[in-house]
Amino acid sequence: MAEQDKSQERTEQATPKREKEAREQGQVPRSRELNTMLVLMVGSTSLLFMGDDLIRQIMLLMQRGFTIDRLVLSDIRALPQVLAGTILDALLILGPLFGVLLVAVLLAPTLMGGWSFSVKALAFKWSKLDPIKGLGRIFAWRGLMELGKTLAKFVLLSGVSGIVIWQFFGELLALGSEPLLQGLSHAGKLLAWTFLGLSAVLVIIALIDVPFQLWEHHRQLKMTRQEIKDESKETEGRPEVKQRIRNLQREMAQRRMMEEVPKADVIIVNPTHFAVGLKFGERMSAPKVIAKGGDLVAARIRELAEQNGVLVFTAPPLARAIFHNTELGQEIPSDLYVAVAQVLAYVYQLRKVSVPGQPRPRPPVDLPVPDGYLNKG
Repeated sequence: MAEQDKSQERTEQATPKREKEAREQGQVPRSRELNTMLVLMVGSTSLLFMGDDLIRQIMLLMQRGFTIDRLVLSDIRALPQVLAGTILDALLILGPLFGVLLVAVLLAPTLMGGWSFSVKALAFKWSKLDPIKGLGRIFAWRGLMELGKTLAKFVLLSGVSGIVIWQFFGELLALGSEPLLQGLSHAGKLLAWTFLGLSAVLVIIALIDVPFQLWEHHRQLKMTRQEIKDESKETEGRPEVKQRIRNLQREMAQRRMMEEVPKADVIIVNPTHFAVGLKFGERMSAPKVIAKGGDLVAARIRELAEQNGVLVFTAPPLARAIFHNTELGQEIPSDLYVAVAQVLAYVYQLRKVSVPGQPRPRPPVDLPVPDGYLNKG
């Protein structure tokens, strides 16, 4: 029972297949604090560099927008054109700032988890409406962490806001006595520095939140031992299925091998236990084994050879040596060249005997097979 309980605990790291499935479902590590901090820092930095020019162009746009010719006011069709032109000019003015912010928004996810778009994540799930699970999420580690981050952000941002107001209090009061354009530019800079200070505070929150989100993500993906075993069976196949596949592959290989038997120059047999088929051509550097088998397979090779007029030569030591030292499709070892050459010479001489009664060549005897090959198998 204790072993069964232990196998149900999520103590094992997620497999690549589990991580891939989680990503397909939109389950990737995310830190909203990191994204917010990055966007605020990029936006505030952009305002520091582009703020004066933006305010100047917006002021000019407002002057042009409120200065309308009397003829335009009396023409109903001209007013929409003026409004459309003003909106287009405003977009062109704010375009660089919006572009920088858009780049920051798109790049922020790549820092943690990468881009991920999943249709499955958008699907409606009734479990999200379960109040019991909702309470469980509130009082879980994630809920407590979110509460802690909220309190930390409130304390830090309140403190920084107080420091900023205290630091720039005189400048804030002096804004009312400055010329309009200068006052707006000054206010923009104060606003940008304020945002930059607040986003700098969020760096502290992000440094705490990012490791927690990564830890929480890996914790949620952890698997039990039984889940890993089941996944392994699904990935690699069940033993009985794998055995069936191996049997089918073996049968297909034997079928292809049997189709090569009629093409052999000679079949060397044991005579009952082993049979090997050899083929030698002009483009081959040495004879090649195109068929081999033992017992029932050897009997089938001999049967096919006799049916197709392929010579069956009995040489037990040579047959056993080739069978145990050469794989299917390989050339014979160099130590067996002399013995095999004598057999092939005998085969070629037999093929030249075409007249009945013509003397037949004598088969070779005492084929030279090294002792090391005889001792194998």
